[in-house]
Amino acid sequence: MIGRLTGTLAEKNPPQILLDVNGVGYEVDVPMSTFYNLPATGEKTSLLTHLAIREDAHILFGFGTEAERFAFRQLLKISGVGARTALSVLSGLSVADLAHAVAMQEAGRLTKVPGIGKKTAERLLLELKGKLADALPAASMPQLEDPHHDILNALLALGYNDREAQAAMKALPADIGTSDGIRQALKHLSKA
Repeated sequence: MIGRLTGTLAEKNPPQILLDVNGVGYEVDVPMSTFYNLPATGEKTSLLTHLAIREDAHILFGFGTEAERFAFRQLLKISGVGARTALSVLSGLSVADLAHAVAMQEAGRLTKVPGIGKKTAERLLLELKGKLADALPAASMPQLEDPHHDILNALLALGYNDREAQAAMKALPADIGTSDGIRQALKHLSKA
């Protein structure tokens, strides 16, 4: 219905702002990630919006990026998650952090958001799996199957410094698996 608003920022009262669009003031609820990136009061700004129509109210939500609006809409599709909860999730986590938490199935990251308990976090992880990858550029998504990354982390966790770990990594073939790579890297480090 209303996809975008461009106007003068009249008021900032977190999480709500008042956007003056040619003399009409729109009350828009925004996640804190968008709120922190807003210009000063009196300056012009543009927000992507989502209009939620309920029996007792029409509520306008605003977002600084398409990725935020997309994530918000994905959250709304989940049973038991309303607009306030979705806004709270996006206020507590960036879209990249949310996508990473979903990709890595990290419920603990979601439970740090006020109003999100363990069961809700697990439901979010299950329902969002594979749905947020489109909202982010490929470079920002975690590499789930990168053996070299896992091998390096394992060596660092075992107490080797970065220089030693990197030297051992150079001796490994490019197509090696994680467990074989760790074994070979440890052999290389024991000879040094």
